[in-house]
Amino acid sequence: MILFRGSGVAIITPFHEDGSIDFNSLERLLNFHLENKTDAIIIAGTTGEASTMTDEEQVEVVKFAVEKINGKIPVIAGAGSNDTRHGIELSKMCEDVGVDGLLQVTPYYNKTSQRGLYKHFEAISNEVSIPIILYDVPGRTGMTIAPETVAELAKIPNIVGLKDATGDLGYTCKVKSLVPEDFAIYSGNDDVVVPLLSLGGAGVISVWANICPMEVHNMCEYFFKGDIKKSYEIQIKYKELIDALFMEPNPIPIKSAMNIMGMNAGKLRLPLYEASNETQETLNRVLKNLELI
Repeated sequence: MILFRGSGVAIITPFHEDGSIDFNSLERLLNFHLENKTDAIIIAGTTGEASTMTDEEQVEVVKFAVEKINGKIPVIAGAGSNDTRHGIELSKMCEDVGVDGLLQVTPYYNKTSQRGLYKHFEAISNEVSIPIILYDVPGRTGMTIAPETVAELAKIPNIVGLKDATGDLGYTCKVKSLVPEDFAIYSGNDDVVVPLLSLGGAGVISVWANICPMEVHNMCEYFFKGDIKKSYEIQIKYKELIDALFMEPNPIPIKSAMNIMGMNAGKLRLPLYEASNETQETLNRVLKNLELI
C-alpha cells in the first residue's frame, strides 16, 4: 500500500522561550497544512527535533497531531532509534495513539551491518501492524541501507516505502529496479524532488513544505498529471530558497525562516542553536525576492 502520494511535510515542533512545547502554535501549523493541500504530516522526525524529546513528549506531540488532523490526511510518526528494543517500544506507543504509519531511521552512532539493519527493521515490523517507511539518511547516521537490503525489507508486508535522503539518484534508480511497483519511494531532499519523481517516486517528505506547502503539493500534483514543465518550473524557482534552508543543519534554517515569516516556530533545543547572521540575512533576502515576506 502507498501511505500517501505528493507532499508530506516534515513538520517542525514549535517551542516556547523556556523550551517547552508550544501546542497552540503546533495546532495553527497543522491547520495551515490542511488549508494548503499538504498530503501528509510527518511528525516528530529529524525536523521535529525528536532526538531532544523525552519519549513522553514525543508521544504527546504525535497524539496531538493525530487528534487535530482527525483522519483528514495521514499522520506518520518518527519512531526510530539506534536501540531496537527502544524503537519497538516507541513504535508501539505511537501506534497506540492512532498514527497511520511510522518513519523508521537507520540506527545511528553504533551503526550495524546490512544483516543487522534487516534484523532491526524486521523486529520492529513484527511488533506493530501499521505501515512503516524506512528512512535512509547517511549524512546523519553514518550508514546507508543497501538497495538489496531495501529489496529484502520490501518483502515484509507492513514495510511499504523508503524516504531516500541519500541525494544519490543512482541509488534511487537501483532501489526502484529491485522493489515492487507499489513500494513507495519519497525524496528526502527538497532539491531533487522532480528528478526522483521521474524515477517513479511517490512524492517528498519535505522541509521546504513547512513554509511553501501549496507549492510543494502543486509541484508533485503537476508531475503526476503529466505537466512536467510546470512541475520542474516550481522546483527551479525555489532552488535558491531550498539551498538557503540547508545552509546550516536542519531544522536551524527552517525555524529561522518561519520566525522571519511570523509563523511562531519558536526556539531550538540545544545542541541546535539559532541561525548565524549570515544565514538569517540570506533567508531574509531570498524570502523577499520570492515575496514570501
